[in-house]
Amino acid sequence: MGVLIWVLIIGCVAGTIARLLVPGPNKLKGFVLTIALGVAGAFLATEFGHAIGLYRPGQSAGFLGASVGALIILFIWNRLVVADVIPDHGL
Repeated sequence: MGVLIWVLIIGCVAGTIARLLVPGPNKLKGFVLTIALGVAGAFLATEFGHAIGLYRPGQSAGFLGASVGALIILFIWNRLVVADVIPDHGL
Protein backbone atom coordinates (compact mmCIF):
# COMPACT_ATOMS: atom_id res chain seq x y z
CA MET A 1 0.00 0.00 0.00
CA GLY A 2 2.89 2.34 0.73
CA VAL A 3 4.30 1.87 -2.77
CA LEU A 4 0.97 2.82 -4.35
CA ILE A 5 0.77 6.01 -2.30
CA TRP A 6 4.36 6.87 -3.25
CA VAL A 7 3.58 6.31 -6.97
CA LEU A 8 0.54 8.59 -6.71
CA ILE A 9 2.53 11.34 -4.97
CA ILE A 10 5.34 11.20 -7.52
CA GLY A 11 2.77 11.10 -10.33
CA CYS A 12 0.98 14.15 -8.97
CA VAL A 13 4.16 16.20 -8.61
CA ALA A 14 5.58 15.12 -11.99
CA GLY A 15 2.26 15.80 -13.73
CA THR A 16 1.98 19.21 -12.11
CA ILE A 17 5.50 20.16 -13.17
CA ALA A 18 4.80 19.03 -16.74
CA ARG A 19 1.56 21.03 -16.88
CA LEU A 20 3.34 24.14 -15.61
CA LEU A 21 6.25 23.83 -18.06
CA VAL A 22 4.24 22.93 -21.18
CA PRO A 23 1.22 25.18 -21.46
CA GLY A 24 -0.82 24.37 -24.50
CA PRO A 25 -4.10 24.73 -26.29
CA ASN A 26 -5.79 21.94 -24.38
CA LYS A 27 -7.74 22.56 -21.22
CA LEU A 28 -6.85 19.31 -19.51
CA LYS A 29 -7.72 19.84 -15.86
CA GLY A 30 -8.23 17.82 -12.78
CA PHE A 31 -6.33 16.18 -10.01
CA VAL A 32 -6.86 12.64 -11.30
CA LEU A 33 -5.74 13.51 -14.83
CA THR A 34 -2.63 15.23 -13.48
CA ILE A 35 -1.73 12.12 -11.50
CA ALA A 36 -2.41 9.93 -14.55
CA LEU A 37 -0.13 12.15 -16.63
CA GLY A 38 2.69 11.80 -14.09
CA VAL A 39 2.27 8.04 -13.72
CA ALA A 40 2.17 7.61 -17.51
CA GLY A 41 5.31 9.74 -17.73
CA ALA A 42 7.05 7.51 -15.20
CA PHE A 43 6.01 4.43 -17.17
CA LEU A 44 7.29 5.97 -20.42
CA ALA A 45 10.58 6.96 -18.82
CA THR A 46 11.03 3.52 -17.27
CA GLU A 47 10.35 1.66 -20.51
CA PHE A 48 12.59 3.99 -22.52
CA GLY A 49 15.31 3.70 -19.87
CA HIS A 50 15.15 -0.09 -20.03
CA ALA A 51 15.28 -0.01 -23.84
CA ILE A 52 18.48 2.04 -23.93
CA GLY A 53 20.07 0.31 -20.95
CA LEU A 54 19.80 3.23 -18.54
CA TYR A 55 17.98 1.18 -15.89
CA ARG A 56 18.58 -2.37 -14.70
CA PRO A 57 15.74 -4.91 -14.73
CA GLY A 58 13.38 -4.18 -11.87
CA GLN A 59 14.59 -0.61 -11.55
CA SER A 60 12.20 2.22 -12.37
CA ALA A 61 12.48 5.86 -13.29
CA GLY A 62 12.67 8.29 -10.44
CA PHE A 63 11.13 11.70 -9.99
CA LEU A 64 13.21 13.36 -12.71
CA GLY A 65 12.48 10.59 -15.21
CA ALA A 66 8.76 10.76 -14.43
CA SER A 67 8.77 14.52 -14.96
CA VAL A 68 10.58 14.24 -18.29
CA GLY A 69 8.26 11.45 -19.43
CA ALA A 70 5.21 13.54 -18.48
CA LEU A 71 6.66 16.51 -20.39
CA ILE A 72 7.06 14.34 -23.49
CA ILE A 73 3.51 12.98 -23.24
CA LEU A 74 2.01 16.43 -22.72
CA PHE A 75 4.03 17.90 -25.60
CA ILE A 76 2.84 15.16 -27.97
CA TRP A 77 -0.75 15.61 -26.73
CA ASN A 78 -0.60 19.36 -27.39
CA ARG A 79 0.80 18.86 -30.88
CA LEU A 80 -2.00 16.38 -31.71
CA VAL A 81 -4.63 18.87 -30.48
CA VAL A 82 -3.10 21.71 -32.54
CA ALA A 83 -3.02 19.50 -35.64
CA ASP A 84 -6.70 18.59 -35.10
CA VAL A 85 -5.80 14.92 -34.96
CA ILE A 86 -7.62 14.62 -31.64
CA PRO A 87 -10.31 16.97 -30.37
CA ASP A 88 -9.87 19.16 -27.31
CA HIS A 89 -12.87 18.36 -25.16
CA GLY A 90 -11.91 20.86 -22.48
CA LEU A 91 -11.85 18.21 -19.76
